[in-house]
Amino acid sequence: MISVLGDAYITLLGRSTWALVNAYHAVLREKGLRPERVTIVTEEPYAEGAPTASKAILIVSEGYGFTPAIGIEVLPEADFVRAGMAIRSLAEDLIGQGFGVAIDITSGRKVTVAGALIAISLAEIHIQHIYYLAMQSLDDVAKPYMMIPHQIQRLRDLMEELEA
Repeated sequence: MISVLGDAYITLLGRSTWALVNAYHAVLREKGLRPERVTIVTEEPYAEGAPTASKAILIVSEGYGFTPAIGIEVLPEADFVRAGMAIRSLAEDLIGQGFGVAIDITSGRKVTVAGALIAISLAEIHIQHIYYLAMQSLDDVAKPYMMIPHQIQRLRDLMEELEA
């Protein structure tokens, strides 16, 4: 399905709010994505970071000249099946509304990432992008994207890599 409404971005928040925000910034800068909707999916123990991540996404987005609608979805901790079902349902709803969907797994915890990717794969949902901001070193990376040397960062789109 070709997106009618534009793009939606689902991002998984784990322990690092910086990782989530920096991956989002990298996607805007390097890939030119301008999502109309952003959903932050996190687990209960990390939910306190979601409002900060939401504010940061808004600030970064406004720097690129747009303002997405931002939502937060909180899941129980370490519930592989529920995480997969929730993210699959969210992606299906967005695609059904006509959005192209991108998922960022950079900050997500293993349980949430695995649950999401397995559920999406089994349901054969067409996700346009699966982003991951890889870092060669984790030393001194808890700061804004533009302050981290770009030679240690590599934004990967797993869907592009699979199609290549």
